[in-house]
Amino acid sequence: MYAAYAAILVSVYHRSNYMERSISNEGDYERHALMERLTLMDNEDCYNQLRMGKDAFARLVNILWGTGRLRNSAHSNVEEQVAKFLHIVGHNLRNRTMKFYFKRSSETISRHFHQVLRAIISLDDVFLKQPDGLKCPQEIKNNTKFWPYFKDCIGAIDGSHFRVKVSNDVVQRYRGRKYYPTQNVLAACSFDLKFTYVLPGWEGSASDSRILDNALMRDFDKLIVPQGKYYLADAGFQLKTGFLTPYRSTRYHLKEYSVHQPENAREVFNLRHSSLRNAIERAFGVLKKRFPIIASGTEPHYPVDTQSDIILACCILHNYLMGVDPNERLIAEVDRELFSEEAEFESMVLSLVEKCKEGEILREKIAMDMWKDYNRNR
Repeated sequence: MYAAYAAILVSVYHRSNYMERSISNEGDYERHALMERLTLMDNEDCYNQLRMGKDAFARLVNILWGTGRLRNSAHSNVEEQVAKFLHIVGHNLRNRTMKFYFKRSSETISRHFHQVLRAIISLDDVFLKQPDGLKCPQEIKNNTKFWPYFKDCIGAIDGSHFRVKVSNDVVQRYRGRKYYPTQNVLAACSFDLKFTYVLPGWEGSASDSRILDNALMRDFDKLIVPQGKYYLADAGFQLKTGFLTPYRSTRYHLKEYSVHQPENAREVFNLRHSSLRNAIERAFGVLKKRFPIIASGTEPHYPVDTQSDIILACCILHNYLMGVDPNERLIAEVDRELFSEEAEFESMVLSLVEKCKEGEILREKIAMDMWKDYNRNR
């Protein structure tokens, strides 16, 4: 707690000294008033505007400024630069909107955005660390449904699709499961919902297995699985050393067991596998809900390479916030949505099963009638 207060005091002192030197015209006064409102508003308003509380914002500014990753410019301090960036990624805003609020030129808004983007990505070695496998996760060790069966599991892994803006000559490569172009981002997470590995940039048409093979063979940003350890993966991946998938042709999704309990060893395994692997779906859910710039169904404002960097930066911010400001209400909201999606999926499957049975009954009746007539006329 004292560290948080110290970070705030350093940030406020830094800002006030800077503003005394830089306020020189009407635009400066408006920006100063805006930043004062951002720093003096209550936590709820800060969440709504910057997607994090006041303490978390002050700490982030202090990290970026204190480590020299960001510096004051002639007319803009670090706090304003970070606030602009967070406001953009937290509301998916265009530069012209930010230009109106911050009284800056589009060029300045864009320059500050990319400066903060690069600064946050440079924190990947601090907030985005792959597990060494030396300790069993507490979420497994403290749960008898998972311990000791998954004692060598280090996390969950999956791919998720994010909309991209690409030229017409390559758009087909980015069309996969969606009707619009996407990139398929491979990510792994720990069971406290922190990302441990993120590989953005692959075309939406690329399969999860193909991207995983690339991640394991890369010279740079390589996915490392410690000897004897493994990730939980869904049926879209291949069962192999380091990656444990569920049994195929066996009930898997959590909702499928809400009425009928597991009836054999494979179903028990799939149930608990699904319950634990669900962490990666929850992590992606929280990430997209916190940062609409990467979750919008509309075409992004940035080209695919920049959008890939934005996704990586948002994952780093997500990890930072899960450590200092996790927002349990947001996590609970994601959990409710995932449960609802599971219910819809189960309803769809049951509907398909019923239709299949109806088709089988009709087919069987026609076949038997044909057979009777065939034998009668022979």
